[in-house]
Amino acid sequence: MALDVGGTRLKGGVYGTGGDELYTHAWITHRRGGPEAVVVAVLDVLDELRQHPAARAAESCGLAAPGIVDKVRGYALWSENLGWRDVPLRRLAEERTGLPVALGHDVRAGGLAEARLGAARGVDNALFVPIGTGIGAAIIADGHVVDGGGMAGELGHVDVGHDERCACGSRGCLEAIASASGIARRYALRSGSAVDGAAEVARRARSGDAVAIEVWDEAVDALAAALTTACALLAPQVIVLGGGLSQAGDQLVVPLEERLRARLTFHRRPRVVTAVLGDRAGCLGASLLARELLLDDGGARR
Repeated sequence: MALDVGGTRLKGGVYGTGGDELYTHAWITHRRGGPEAVVVAVLDVLDELRQHPAARAAESCGLAAPGIVDKVRGYALWSENLGWRDVPLRRLAEERTGLPVALGHDVRAGGLAEARLGAARGVDNALFVPIGTGIGAAIIADGHVVDGGGMAGELGHVDVGHDERCACGSRGCLEAIASASGIARRYALRSGSAVDGAAEVARRARSGDAVAIEVWDEAVDALAAALTTACALLAPQVIVLGGGLSQAGDQLVVPLEERLRARLTFHRRPRVVTAVLGDRAGCLGASLLARELLLDDGGARR
């Protein structure tokens, strides 16, 4: 069994140990009811999944949660979007399902799925960068997902040299300039015209809107600056762009790859591609975490 806990939807499924998809469904997160309501929704969905005929033979469960996650102790420590703090999510899930539960971070779970099954398949070093309301990163180094005690991959809070305040309280963060929400906000401030998200800014840029072109250009520059630092530190072979902004396709990928290559000298020059698993990545990643509970260190079935 697997469940990806999102700010709007809970995406769950039942998978065979070979990775085959037996059943998938989505539910409302009930975020407006507060963090307690979200926890209740998660546990109720796990119970519903457990009762599904496809899950009768389930041997383990994977959970992917947002925010800061302590996978060792099994706690969802904090999530700005969901409002919860210090939730013993693994213990609660194990009590509800009667199964061993693997708890992981949603972005790192998505990165694991893209590395094993998606756009980064076949490489040992990769970076998965979902760009939506915020910007995160999953680091795949020598075939392993870097957890950093639940704190690794905060690419959105790398300083890219702008004097704009970020929601985290700092200034100059990548997220304030190049996230989907940041792009829409910056365009509205400069143009005086509200837009329905970054996709609308991208469309206006393609139509020749000078303000939209400027805002988009600055976002691409900021991404290139942050990813240059990531390349110097991590030497990824491929950078996989996910999230809503990746749907801009070549309008984002082509100039970003060009500017990234122009900044790099002796460094490894990664391919920049878009994710292929879409919003399935988190749930698929959670299923891989659940599968690992059933394997010994040599990869054999326990």
